[in-house]
Amino acid sequence: MILLVLIASVLIAGITVYQYHEQNRDYHDNRLERKEDQIKQSINYTLKKTTYPPTTENLEYIFKDEIYEIADVQNVNFNIYDLDGELIKSSRPKFENDSISNCLDAEILNNLAQSARNRYVEENSAAGDRYQASYTYITDAKFKPIGILNLPYFEDNTFNDRELREFLMRLVGVYFLMLLLAIALAYFISKYITRSLHTISDMLDKTDLTGRNEKIFISEPGEEIGKLVKSYNNMIDELQQSAAKLARSEREQAWREMAKQVAHEIKNPLTPMRLSVQSFERRFDSDDPDIDKKMAEFSDTLIQQIDTMSNIASAFSNFAKMPAQQNETLNVVKIVRLALDIFNEDYIHFISEEEEIIAKLDRTQLIRVLTNLVKNAIQAVPEVPSPRILVSVASEGAYVKISVADNGIGIADKHKEKIFEPKFTTKSSGMGLGLGMVKNIVETYNGQIDFTSKEGKGTVFTVLFPRETTESGQLPKIA
Repeated sequence: MILLVLIASVLIAGITVYQYHEQNRDYHDNRLERKEDQIKQSINYTLKKTTYPPTTENLEYIFKDEIYEIADVQNVNFNIYDLDGELIKSSRPKFENDSISNCLDAEILNNLAQSARNRYVEENSAAGDRYQASYTYITDAKFKPIGILNLPYFEDNTFNDRELREFLMRLVGVYFLMLLLAIALAYFISKYITRSLHTISDMLDKTDLTGRNEKIFISEPGEEIGKLVKSYNNMIDELQQSAAKLARSEREQAWREMAKQVAHEIKNPLTPMRLSVQSFERRFDSDDPDIDKKMAEFSDTLIQQIDTMSNIASAFSNFAKMPAQQNETLNVVKIVRLALDIFNEDYIHFISEEEEIIAKLDRTQLIRVLTNLVKNAIQAVPEVPSPRILVSVASEGAYVKISVADNGIGIADKHKEKIFEPKFTTKSSGMGLGLGMVKNIVETYNGQIDFTSKEGKGTVFTVLFPRETTESGQLPKIA
């Protein structure tokens, strides 16, 4: 709308200027022609009443004094030439005759002779103004040319230029007001049109591929906006259906993978159990004096493998079903220090600059997080000459920060993205459920877990627990 107003104002201003110039040109052309007709009538009247024969030679005598009278009556100066272009008489004073051409150019004479109306107008410009000079024949009673009438005409556009400037100023004022109105109107119309689009945009920003999304309801939407809202609502319905199918498919896939892992882990102790039974069956001899010793060895082997299977079942059970959170007000420093007492390694050190950091957490789950991280650190430093594990607790704004650092073998870059995935492990033993369970506990509390590691240098795991639980489920802002 603003652009249309600007274009319209420029076009109208241009057309106005062009129209004024054309009107000026037509006005001056018509005025020159009228003046020329009036002078010719006066000349014809003079020729009729003179006693001299109307010939070229007598024009000087016929208009000796009459030329000044005609010029004074018509308020315009003119010149009379003979047919060869020589100046015969001029109405201008003597001292101005120097500026008058005493002989016409051959081009002017030829153009006049070839003109169908026996009239030729020469156009020039002088001092920025348009200058015209008309040439026409003076004829006798029988319409025989006896001389040439030259009428110089300087266009005076002062009045018209002033009128044009005033008109353009008014036009600028009107269009400036229209521009302001167009800006205001465009603003309110665009706000009205985009109001619904802002609503749709906000809803699109909130769209979650994994969560539940609300539909858009707009009262009396336009046709295009209504179609857009309808398409969005249909997309939400399809998205919810797809999300439900995807979630079901992911759950089924996860349980299939878990079942494969469970089967694999259970088969590991079953194989040596089978071999032990088969070996014992072949070698069993009731008369063997060492039968008691062999029976004890056989029993120890079976019990060891049964314990392994029991540990496997317990690990999967703990991962698949987390106990309900029993939030209580804890001194995290004290709980972490007590949890580290179960480890006998003398290279495990604990530091905290504060004696008391209060947070609302589940004691059991906090201990599980810490013990799993420390166990991973212990398993990372078996071949290090001077192993060292440092556990620290500190408050960080609305969070309590727990760090477990070791100088072990570190984590390879290719494994960093999978480190928290269930059943992923880089160790020859174990099921890869520890860090997955830790991440599950931390995220249940709307906390954060992260790590930094350099291969051959060591690893630092950092856990942030919110000190206060939030009703909205949103993470507190980290200071």
